[in-house]
Amino acid sequence: MRTVTDYDDLPPPRSSEDEPWPAAGTKTFSDSGWKERSDWPKISIVTPSFNQSRWLEKTIRSVLLQGYPNLEYIVIDGGSSDDSVDIIRKYDSWITHWVSEADRGQSHAINKGFAMATGEIFAWLNSDDYYSAWAFDSVVRAWLDPQPKRGAIVGDGQILDSTGGVWYQPPVHVVDKASIFRWLDHMNFMQPSCFFSDEAWKNCGPLDESVHIALDVDLWLNMAERYEFQRIDSLLSYSLKHGDAKTTRLEQLMYVDLAFVYIKHGNEVAARVVLEKLAHLASNTERELEALQNRPLGRLDQKVLKLWQRFFQRPGDSGDSIR
Repeated sequence: MRTVTDYDDLPPPRSSEDEPWPAAGTKTFSDSGWKERSDWPKISIVTPSFNQSRWLEKTIRSVLLQGYPNLEYIVIDGGSSDDSVDIIRKYDSWITHWVSEADRGQSHAINKGFAMATGEIFAWLNSDDYYSAWAFDSVVRAWLDPQPKRGAIVGDGQILDSTGGVWYQPPVHVVDKASIFRWLDHMNFMQPSCFFSDEAWKNCGPLDESVHIALDVDLWLNMAERYEFQRIDSLLSYSLKHGDAKTTRLEQLMYVDLAFVYIKHGNEVAARVVLEKLAHLASNTERELEALQNRPLGRLDQKVLKLWQRFFQRPGDSGDSIR
């Protein structure tokens, strides 16, 4: 696997939209001091992907353009039918391992990737997320400050809307088991902004494949039982808010998944709070849908109604599988 030392090392992206940050005049790694030492801890990044070619190149470039000298990058594609494989092959020389084959979903793909990983620091980056320019620099410099009980480092993250504006950024807070049980009370953090030790993964993983949405929360609770989360004041990642994102497309299932995870970890009180929030959401949705159905509908209203019904349909009604 080759290490990127300059922007020109990589082939050009398909378009400027596939560049994670402006290339012109930006040297994200040449001034970061990687030559200070030769024993930088190995970072293993896993990217699970399935038919996400629209965003995949930006994701890959955000990893490689870190210019990190001890990187292991693993891409697990679920047998995509779009041009994802062509994009992966484009960066084959800089990717440590990659496969494109049918799998059992996102959790399985991530588990497959980490089963190959040999690094000291682990993280996964979904194929519609991307890292900030100085993410690895911030993480590694914090990591080199020994903390015996630390199992993970958590930085800031942002969800961006279609215009590139910040739609959501979780507030800074202490991360522990109590805060994770209040995930829906703005006590959450962005999954791609969490980097954890190989030891924490080996003792607390793999991901539970029966959990489709709150798979990260399940893992964080496992880790919080045995390790501490170190909070750092650095913006590490960006996630995109779009209609195909699971947390958007399957919002109601997210509540169910989260309640299931809380019950699994013995906190029925926290699970009840989540289910009450879901009931409130469903009640509001039902009333609003009924109001739409009972009013005289023009052509525009018919389109709105169909979109509404599609958004709140049960998973599987449209034939879509949960990925």
